[in-house]
Amino acid sequence: MTELGPVVWPPSSIRTERLVLRQSEAWDRAAFIELFASEEVHAYLGGPRPREELESAVPKVPGRRPGLFVVALNGAMIGTITLLDRRGAERPGHVRPEAGEAELGYMFLPEAWGRGYAAEACAAALDWFAGTFPGEPVVLCTQTGNNRSMSLAAKLGFTEVQRFEEWGAEQWFGVWSSDAPFG
Repeated sequence: MTELGPVVWPPSSIRTERLVLRQSEAWDRAAFIELFASEEVHAYLGGPRPREELESAVPKVPGRRPGLFVVALNGAMIGTITLLDRRGAERPGHVRPEAGEAELGYMFLPEAWGRGYAAEACAAALDWFAGTFPGEPVVLCTQTGNNRSMSLAAKLGFTEVQRFEEWGAEQWFGVWSSDAPFG
């Protein structure tokens, strides 16, 4: 497996025109719980978790791990992006024979949908990744039925590699490279 090597985490905050990508803080806890309890957010992610379970399970400062960015608008968390997670070799969908590619993941609160925040934040995260790991591909997998996610993948410049059945639904699997400009 190709290793991405050591990375300083967290990086300095990443700022876009409207957003800040940063490490999570204690004040983000309520938004994390809302994100994981939301039926709308988890419609294509296996379903929401019970709020009561989350209230007792979510740590005081959630999401403190390499590769997880909190996306904030005016200081308040509106979503998360994960980027350093490695796609497991046992899962379908790979662009390298040894597997282990970096995989982009994102979740945004429903009130943030439809305003271009996900595209803006993901583009900034991919730009950071390309500067930190030049030439490394990033993969993305989403259900074909998730029209918003399919549209975002296209807007970000992901190219379809294959489709397959997983988790009881057709999945779209694509790759992004820093060598290709954003769409």
